[in-house]
Amino acid sequence: MSDSSLKKREEGLPVCFSANNYMESKCQAVIEELRKCCARYPKGRSLICSGFEKEEKEKQTLKCTPQ
Repeated sequence: MSDSSLKKREEGLPVCFSANNYMESKCQAVIEELRKCCARYPKGRSLICSGFEKEEKEKQTLKCTPQ
């Protein structure tokens, strides 16, 4: 997958948010497509994907924390 494919998906996010009054729940399909695209890239390679990487790291930290 090329960087342009990733960028194209990333550019769809603000369009979706704007069209749906910035309701994240209405843009889940666009977010999930971007997440899937980011999963194909090595961590740290894409600034676009850094938010998903941070989110995943936080989830892993929570899983490892005893409750």
